[in-house]
Amino acid sequence: MHILITGGAGFIGSHVVRHFLKSYPSYTITNLDKLTYAGNLANLRDVESNPNYRFVRGDITDGDFLLQLFQENQFDGVIHLAAESHVDRSIANPTEFVVTNVLGTVNLLNAARASWQSDYEGKRFYHISTDEVYGSLGSEGLFTEETSYDPHSPYSASKASSDHFVRAYHDTFGIPVVISNCSNNYGSFQFPEKLIPLFINNIVNRKPLPVYGKGENIRDWLWVVDHAQAIDVIFHQGKSGETYNIGGHNEWSNIDLIRLLCRIMDGKLGRPSGESEKLVTYVTDRAGHDLRYAIDSSKLQRELGWVPSISFEKGLELTVEWYLSNAEWLDDVTSGGYQRYYEEMYGNR
Repeated sequence: MHILITGGAGFIGSHVVRHFLKSYPSYTITNLDKLTYAGNLANLRDVESNPNYRFVRGDITDGDFLLQLFQENQFDGVIHLAAESHVDRSIANPTEFVVTNVLGTVNLLNAARASWQSDYEGKRFYHISTDEVYGSLGSEGLFTEETSYDPHSPYSASKASSDHFVRAYHDTFGIPVVISNCSNNYGSFQFPEKLIPLFINNIVNRKPLPVYGKGENIRDWLWVVDHAQAIDVIFHQGKSGETYNIGGHNEWSNIDLIRLLCRIMDGKLGRPSGESEKLVTYVTDRAGHDLRYAIDSSKLQRELGWVPSISFEKGLELTVEWYLSNAEWLDDVTSGGYQRYYEEMYGNR
């Protein structure tokens, strides 16, 4: 089987590439990534010499390029992770998110349709989305696959639109698709604009920890290794046309998470208890900041047997240990040095 993984040099994508290469040694994996600021080929140093792995630098907004790529490779499956994904950036530049997340997804669907030519036996288009398309929850309740869409940010609106296009291509053209909507991911190789790696780096360097509002916003946290395993299960066993929610069963308010992170960091760095928490600084809340997300992933457990393997406390401790043990990776990313890695590996190709 030949699988195209888009956005495979990113945080979640690199874990998915690694998981599939390790779990399915007979598969060929092509990693398509534009290498925007969040794409980092150093995330995949350990697999870049695998004979069943190939990296292609390209842009999913280029429809002609995708048509040629599909024609040349005859992919059996697509796992689509490539996306602009940071809410604050979407507020600053909504159009960029529409172009990449909506048009890029439609281009991929068009290329798959043209390549497969209605012969869908053994084919699959898997679109990875977010729980943010559902909007915000109150103090109770969970998002299910039946929850109505109610996006509140340009990012979540662009992902909601791309979800609808994927379903429309299934209903109109018969393309065998599956969609998953996941909660907040955390773990190794995450770009340090996101809360956990940003705060780990700030604590190490004794910089302020900016907390939106009062830190009362609640998120469900999913360890990225568990997410990669869930993607595997859904890709191979999910029912065509279905949506599956992936959650970590770990609801934490931002401020409670940050306090836990500070305690772990103080212990790992040998600092007095409570020292890192002094770095917390409350800042003006984000525009349109949803109060609470929480995923009901019982359908995935009931139908496909997936459950998260780890508690948030343990996963966060492992994550902290990884970042502290990979200070060079973190320094490279924060300095921008990681962007040289492509040229070192591939030259001007």
